[in-house]
Amino acid sequence: MTKNKTAAAWLAFIGGQLGLHRLYLFGWRDMWAWMHPIVAALGWWGVERVRLYGQDDQLAWVLIPLLGFTLAGTALTAIYYGLMAPEKWNVKHNRNAPDAVAGHTNWLTIGAIVFALLFGTIALMSSIVFSFQRYFEYQVEEARKISQ
Repeated sequence: MTKNKTAAAWLAFIGGQLGLHRLYLFGWRDMWAWMHPIVAALGWWGVERVRLYGQDDQLAWVLIPLLGFTLAGTALTAIYYGLMAPEKWNVKHNRNAPDAVAGHTNWLTIGAIVFALLFGTIALMSSIVFSFQRYFEYQVEEARKISQ
């Protein structure tokens, strides 16, 4: 079965949290495909903890960036798949296909790259900002405790 580069890029962008791109390319036995939903679920649990306990929940400080980095990583994967040369794509994923057209880049592939770049950047920067903000607020609170 030929693997379509455009489909893989869109699956990485839209369903990356669930590991759909890895299941599409490597099958049900791929361990990394099953790790994606676990890490993303931990991140969503962190979002829920912030909703329930507020921004001072220290466990959420660790969990929320997991979600952001997962989103950014799968967006980067979509970009990687979309920009991969057709010859390299076909060698890697379509070895047995006689005349594999599935590795060619088209406008749908470019769309996946553009959206992945946009939303991946937002996810990565938001995760970094959230982590640093919570860390520095924690440091200020500890400094206040020491100074009193």
